Amino acid sequence: MAPQDNRLTDGAPMRPVSCGQCGSRVLVRKSSLQQTSVQWNSEALRGCTEHTAAMSGPAAPGALETCHALGATIRAAALNGTVEVLDDEHAG
Repeated sequence: MAPQDNRLTDGAPMRPVSCGQCGSRVLVRKSSLQQTSVQWNSEALRGCTEHTAAMSGPAAPGALETCHALGATIRAAALNGTVEVLDDEHAG
């Protein structure tokens, strides 16, 4: 059995964030302003307008690198304190 990966469990837990554009809800953890971990589920993927467009576009299915609307929502949540930034030494 492979060892469990605990990198995301040492510190702040993942927090739910709903996209300001489509409302898809994901779990988020900010290690720093530059580093974000996002956990998607199937419901969030189905609701994400950027993911839906990527699935039907010319790129390979599932080629969504990032959702810009969700990224903006997460940045705003980090800046207003809704999502804790673990390395907040450089946050202010």
